[in-house]
Amino acid sequence: MERRKAIVLQGAICAGIFLILAILINNLSVNLLRAGLGINFGWLLRPAGFALAEHSLKYSPSDSYLWAIFMGWLNSLKVIFASLLIATIIGFLVGIARTGNNILIGLLSSAYVSLIRQIPLLLQLMFWYFVGFLSISNSFYPINNIVEISNQGLIFLGFNFSAEFSALLLGLSVFTGAYISEVVRGGIQSVAKGQWEAFRSLGLSETAGLYKVIMPQALPAILPGLTSQYLNLAKNSTLAIAVGYADIYAISDTVITQTGRAVEGFILLLTGFLFLNLIISNLMEIINTLILKFIKR
Repeated sequence: MERRKAIVLQGAICAGIFLILAILINNLSVNLLRAGLGINFGWLLRPAGFALAEHSLKYSPSDSYLWAIFMGWLNSLKVIFASLLIATIIGFLVGIARTGNNILIGLLSSAYVSLIRQIPLLLQLMFWYFVGFLSISNSFYPINNIVEISNQGLIFLGFNFSAEFSALLLGLSVFTGAYISEVVRGGIQSVAKGQWEAFRSLGLSETAGLYKVIMPQALPAILPGLTSQYLNLAKNSTLAIAVGYADIYAISDTVITQTGRAVEGFILLLTGFLFLNLIISNLMEIINTLILKFIKR
């Protein structure tokens, strides 16, 4: 009886959601028809007519709007995954440092997290772009033959990255790294204190004990929070327009301005971000499953 009630209730909720969606879509269609518009994606095949400063594949202004938006999607994908990698490294190093016994490193790590979390990401991106790159008058080499920094951007191991991409990459990585460090710290501290005493009694060093005993137990607690921070980073990447980087949002904004097709433009934009976030979520689900299998061995 209870099971039947639950099924009826769920069916009623689904029907209500579909009804609301149908009303909203119908209202949208009626209003668009009254305005002489209507949903149409045929304009996507017309020439875009604007150049892109960065594109991973061959592109010219004579290519279609659809191809221009796809270039933006690839640009977003590139900066998001590069930032995820760097932010993860920063987050784990700082998170581990905050749980260690070195007082100086612990204080510096705490200062980094406190400072970064108090400043809006938009301001940080502007800082990296205008102060970190555009204000540089001469090139300098923090690491000879490996890294070169100038107002044109960053050259790393022979790969050339624009100032816009580099500023966005650094801003997203440093900002998200601070939040990931807190997730890592919380995961490590969730492991019972007895586990620390156990590996010390076995004669393992702090470093060996951390990586062989503590971290495998902390990872199941870290991964869900890590996934949330990755998704936040993907969404924060839309601030790329502030530094002039041609991500999917910036290109979609240009396309909507040129064509006046706001409804279709936002549908494509939402779909693009949905795919980006689904890629991240599914990858993290796979990693989570692999780690849990490894731990259970």
